[in-house]
Amino acid sequence: MKIAIITAAILMSASGIASADQALAKKLACLSCHKVDAKLVGPAFKDVAAKKESVAHLAEAIQKGGKGKWGTSPMPPQPKVTDEEAKKLAEWINGLK
Repeated sequence: MKIAIITAAILMSASGIASADQALAKKLACLSCHKVDAKLVGPAFKDVAAKKESVAHLAEAIQKGGKGKWGTSPMPPQPKVTDEEAKKLAEWINGLK
């Protein structure tokens, strides 16, 4: 069992899924459209962090969605994401600077 856990931790780290907040991003399907280091459908989280938006602004954008800031693909609203989850994700994204 220990080997499986250690192996999973190494694989998760190598794939960019290392922190609890990244696990939350995966759970909430953020990683379906975003990657940490590269553009996918949406911008890379590191590019979002580089814009230096406030946690409150990012959390609101996560929950309400948006369009036009990163190109033609809109980010759909995520109403099932709680205020606490949105704040955690926004703090994690900003921490990627």
